[in-house]
Amino acid sequence: MHRQKRIALVNDLTGFGRCSIAVELPLISALKVQACPLPTAILSVHTGFPSHYLDDYTGRMRQYIDNWQENGLEFDGISTGFLGSAEQIGIVLDFIHRFKKDHTMVMIDPVMGDYGKLYSSYTEEMCHEMRKLLSEADLVTPNLTEACELLGIPYPDGGVISDVALDAMAADLSKQGPSQVVITGLSNGDHIRNYVYERGKKARVLTVDKIGGDRSGTGDAFAAIVSACMVKDIPLYDAVKKATDFISKALEYTEGLGLPWNYGLAFEEYLCDLR
Repeated sequence: MHRQKRIALVNDLTGFGRCSIAVELPLISALKVQACPLPTAILSVHTGFPSHYLDDYTGRMRQYIDNWQENGLEFDGISTGFLGSAEQIGIVLDFIHRFKKDHTMVMIDPVMGDYGKLYSSYTEEMCHEMRKLLSEADLVTPNLTEACELLGIPYPDGGVISDVALDAMAADLSKQGPSQVVITGLSNGDHIRNYVYERGKKARVLTVDKIGGDRSGTGDAFAAIVSACMVKDIPLYDAVKKATDFISKALEYTEGLGLPWNYGLAFEEYLCDLR
C-alpha cells in the first residue's frame, strides 16, 4: 500500500526564534513528507535571546519512544539536531537501534560548535558519544568545526582549507559510517561553499552568495530540506541545491525586513515554492 514518507525529528521545540522543530516541521511538510517530532527539550525562545525558559525532556524521552514502539510506528528517515547531553545522545543511539529498518535513512546534524570552538555546553564525553552516533548515520552534515572535532584534528587557521583537505576529511568521516557527507557553511569571502561527498563518487562543491550575517535556524532549514529529499530518493547534490536555493531566497527577504538575527529566517513567505 502506498503511503507518505515519514521522518522522526529528534530536536528541541522552541516557541520563538524560528529554529529546530519549529523550522523543520513546516519545511518537511511542504515537501509532502510527514514530520514526527521527538522533542529533546521545550524552550520559550532559543538561547540567543537575553533569557530563556527551558524544560529538559531527557527524563521523558524513553517513555515517549517506548509508546511509539508499542504503536508499531515505522519511519523512512530519522533526523537529529542539537542534543543537550551525553545521556540524550545515548537515548538517540538506542532509538536508532530500535527503529532503523533496511529502508530507514539516518541523517545526523552534529550541532557541536562553530568558528573553531565547541559550544560551552559541549563536554568531551558528549564528543565521544557523538562519534558513536556518527557510526549509525547514512548522511552527516557537519560544519568545518564539527568535522574537525569528530575526526580529532586541529581546526585550520582562519577556517581556510583546500578542497584536497576537505576531500580527505569527508572520506575519513565516511569511514566512520555515513556514505554521504556534506561539510557545510564554508566561508569564502562573499560566498558560502558546501562540500558534497558521496562514497565512490567524485565530490562536488556548491557555492552560493553570502547574504547577511549569521541567523538562527538556517542550519535547521538546511537539514529539513535535505532530509526530506533524502527519503524521497532525490540525489544528494540536488537536495543540497534545493536547500541552498530556498535558504538564499528566504535570507534575502528576511534581510529586507530588517529582522534581528535571533528572530530567524522568514521562510514562511516561500513555503509554497518548495516542491
